[in-house]
Amino acid sequence: MSGNQALNVNSVVGRHANLEITNHGSDWYYAISAAMGVSTLIFMALAYRKPQQDRVFHYITACITAVACIAYYAMGSNLGQVPIQAEFIRPGNRWVRPAGTREIFYARYIDWAITTPLLLLDLLLTAGVPTPTILATLFVDEIMIVTGLIGALTQTRFKWGFWTFGVAALLYIAYQLLFSARRHAQRLGGDAKKTYLTCGCYLIFLWFLYPVAWGLSEGGNVIHPDGEAVFYGVLDFLSKPVFGFLLLWGHRKLSSSSVGLRVRNRSEFASEKYNPGNSQQYGVHPEGPGANVGGQSAGNTPHATHANV
Repeated sequence: MSGNQALNVNSVVGRHANLEITNHGSDWYYAISAAMGVSTLIFMALAYRKPQQDRVFHYITACITAVACIAYYAMGSNLGQVPIQAEFIRPGNRWVRPAGTREIFYARYIDWAITTPLLLLDLLLTAGVPTPTILATLFVDEIMIVTGLIGALTQTRFKWGFWTFGVAALLYIAYQLLFSARRHAQRLGGDAKKTYLTCGCYLIFLWFLYPVAWGLSEGGNVIHPDGEAVFYGVLDFLSKPVFGFLLLWGHRKLSSSSVGLRVRNRSEFASEKYNPGNSQQYGVHPEGPGANVGGQSAGNTPHATHANV
């Protein structure tokens, strides 16, 4: 047999819903998986054009698309899903007429639980946001994803309560991106500010479309799982590979230090520990990095070195 046989082969794995993806949906998921995989390789290749201490954003972005590649492979194989009784049965809708149960891809939410905090980390580090604010924003993001998953797995109208919690979390994230983080980016100015404003506004616009997709698919059972695949697939493609290319393009002339990051090269410090005579080569005091380290030396005035973070 030729063609995509994933649905036939994996039909014996677990329970299946009355309403699930067809070969068209499977092909689409595999296409998005391939796009994520290719993007990962490109991001990693671009990383090696930068000094090691300036590869942070390349590595984060590559991790995002790598995880999405695996998740979309699982969904294209019709794995990582469970059948859930649909709240709304729509006999007059030719797309979802067979629905008693509808398949819910928990693999999608595992993907989001890993990748959405990394997307925010890309943005918040670009803006120079303080660590406590970053941690709070990432925590709220996890609340948004978990409530979305619980709502998708809920068979009754109480799922919309979880949808509301998720939207409230999204509004908090939007506030942080559009107001708090923007103020920090404006202080940095230059390419950092421009990159943050472009990518931040772009991402938050896309994220406000996800509750709509959820309402039409897992929530309201309005569109077929193949339509769900297209809706989410387009959004994920735009918010991961396309976002990644925009972000890294903005970072092409930026260094980690220009956005407030101090990335240590630990091999240099290890070398200095066993070769104290090389301290001047690396600009590190023999007693180690840190503020106000250093003292009076013959013929020189006292000076201090700033801490490496």
